[in-house]
Amino acid sequence: MTGPLDVRTARRRYVTVCALFWLPLGLGIAPMVLLFTERGMTMAAVTVLFAAHSLTAAVLELPTGGLSDVLGRRTVLAAAGLLNLTASILLGLGSALWTLGLGMALMGAGRALSSGPAEAWYVDTVHARSGPDADLRTGLARGSSATSAALATGTLLGGALPWLLGLGPDLGARLSKATSGLVLPLSVPLLLGVAVGIAFVLYVLTALPEPPRPAATPRDVLRGVPATVAGGLRLAGRDVLVRRVLLSAGAAGGALAAVELLTPGRAAVLTGTPASGAVLFASLACAGFVCSGVGSHLAPSAARLAGSGERAVLAGLGTGASGLLLLGATAASTGVWSVILAAVGYGSLYFGLGLAGPSENDLLHRRVSRSGRATALSVQSLTLQLAGALTGLAVGLLPPGPLPWTLGGTVLLAGALLWIRRGGDTPAAPAAAPRPDAVPSSPA
Repeated sequence: MTGPLDVRTARRRYVTVCALFWLPLGLGIAPMVLLFTERGMTMAAVTVLFAAHSLTAAVLELPTGGLSDVLGRRTVLAAAGLLNLTASILLGLGSALWTLGLGMALMGAGRALSSGPAEAWYVDTVHARSGPDADLRTGLARGSSATSAALATGTLLGGALPWLLGLGPDLGARLSKATSGLVLPLSVPLLLGVAVGIAFVLYVLTALPEPPRPAATPRDVLRGVPATVAGGLRLAGRDVLVRRVLLSAGAAGGALAAVELLTPGRAAVLTGTPASGAVLFASLACAGFVCSGVGSHLAPSAARLAGSGERAVLAGLGTGASGLLLLGATAASTGVWSVILAAVGYGSLYFGLGLAGPSENDLLHRRVSRSGRATALSVQSLTLQLAGALTGLAVGLLPPGPLPWTLGGTVLLAGALLWIRRGGDTPAAPAAAPRPDAVPSSPA
């Protein structure tokens, strides 16, 4: 093969990478907190463990995006997979706080490494084959749908496997006894994720060809990463459309932080016990991922119907904000109709975010050159995480009831309103457009 992959093949491989990367993370959603408490961790310790993940991801977000632009997409993506599967081993088998903390930190590092290379590889490949005006939205939408489907599937499997191991002859107890308590039923989803992680790394190394890059010495990496990061930040500062994309990502992060913090407690109130509330939350999380996937799948059609990607983003974020505000309006009631409306609001939030995401990223990629693409995606991810952290802190300080939900909905509504005012549609400075010499001409 002497040229870049054709668009359909690149799209299929990108979708596969998205599914394989996120499936192991989905497997850990339902059992993670319960596994930590089963290992003897207090809720305070659990909070510290999750903080280790979030802080590591935030600190490494920009440097690792620059690393991908310097070393290559495939190398960094494979490293992310190795970190995640190592983290899954530590979390599935570890019992000491430092072991679990190391596992969460490694998972945060893997999350930071992964926030851009796969998508950047796909865009690079499509541009190399079809030019900078090629359709990106369809592939990005399918990748987002695959991510949501993997998370939904993983959440269901991760919640069901420990329960199934307790049926009939108690396989879970026998497994725990046979391993001297090293492997608990709640460990099984994470260890299954290790097998998927191995498949992910092998697939990345064999299925994502890249053009040869100049050999990079450690000095080149150390010098190239800060320069690339600085270039990404300068682009965000001077390009109106890029700023809108980044601010919209922050609004989405605030909305997600609110709903993820508030939904478990609301589910427990509705069902009457924390245990049954956890089951309901897992089901809701799965449904949310499905709604997000449907929204992502419909994103290209929404952009065509709306007449532009900008209008599609406005419609998606507006739908999500309406859903979260509906959750706030029904927060004080447990009546049947209130529950039904809350479920509609929950689904609308995730559907709207899924609908907006591919169009946002399509607009972003049209403003960013190949040399800074992964960095721009890392800036976007960092904005989402920081805004989510700040909104989460604010939500925690507010009294229970409609107000915390309304705060999240208001933040997302503000992000939607950014897209009402048109302007900034003229391409940015030449550095933001793909350079002819930066487009790969042949795969590795």
